[in-house]
Amino acid sequence: MLGITQGDINGIGYEVIIKALLDPRILEICTPVVYGSPKVLAYHRKALNIPNFSLNAIACAKEANPRRANLINCLDDNVRVELGKSSGYAGEAAFIALEMAVRDLTEHQIDLLVTAPINKHNIQSKDFSFAGHTEYLQEKLGVHEVLMLMVSDYLKVGIATGHIPLASVPGELTNDLIIRKLRLLDHSLRYDFNIGSPRIAVLGLNPHSGDQGLIGREETEIIQPAIEKARQDNIMALGPYAADGYFGSGLYQKFDAVLAMYHDQGMAPFKALSFDNGVNFTAGLPVVRTSPAHGTAYEIAGLDQASADSMRQAIYLAVDIYKTRKANRELKRNALGAQ
Repeated sequence: MLGITQGDINGIGYEVIIKALLDPRILEICTPVVYGSPKVLAYHRKALNIPNFSLNAIACAKEANPRRANLINCLDDNVRVELGKSSGYAGEAAFIALEMAVRDLTEHQIDLLVTAPINKHNIQSKDFSFAGHTEYLQEKLGVHEVLMLMVSDYLKVGIATGHIPLASVPGELTNDLIIRKLRLLDHSLRYDFNIGSPRIAVLGLNPHSGDQGLIGREETEIIQPAIEKARQDNIMALGPYAADGYFGSGLYQKFDAVLAMYHDQGMAPFKALSFDNGVNFTAGLPVVRTSPAHGTAYEIAGLDQASADSMRQAIYLAVDIYKTRKANRELKRNALGAQ
């Protein structure tokens, strides 16, 4: 059973959810449960002029119809939609749906989670003081280390320092941090994607990867020693590579994944190459969580211009990783039983 959170009700979340669930192939691989509002759903459906679409209303995940896409109402009847506008109410509504879905996830009422885009500003409150979904889930699930991993058919990009100001990156970047992220990335590639001997590229921090210390010493003092330590741990990590040359020359096609040092260093080329079908996967969680690679896109909300490809791929990837983890657990149990 796959939970889908509504995200920001004034953005394109409902549009991409509706369009993705219109694809009959989704019901062949999972039972979707949307955490949202029938009133908000109806509002978006009318704005998009999609007459023949409905979700099966249920009170809890246990009532889900496996032959239908289902909806749990998280909001009261006073819910209001203001397309294209950031509002405090929209942020509150996004958090309510997220909180309910994560509760069901931890109580095993649903098996995996796909989150529609939120606005990181309007969702802030005394209950949500995180930079995004990734950090929230890390704390709620009590996990020490996670990795934002952007995934498409031909590119996987991990982000070492995540959602922090660019000015804070050099101070956060340590030998130990890079080693931890490389270990997590290597484990995810093996366990979540069934890549037997993954090759991981590591990007430098500075232009031209520091140019042998001329433009910065992080590469020689922090990143290169971390790569060498990772290789001692049987992780095939190579680099550091200058980011522009790595992506511009197509070198990424020779690796299974790349570890970028900061958010935009990895996200900008990833979205340039995979915007329509890219997926954000949180590696390191005990449960599977994915999301579309795009944001709320207020500027096109309700205009029937949003592509559902990324949401659809987020659903497919979540199911694939869930099945891969399950198969690997069974293989491990069988191997232990044979001893």
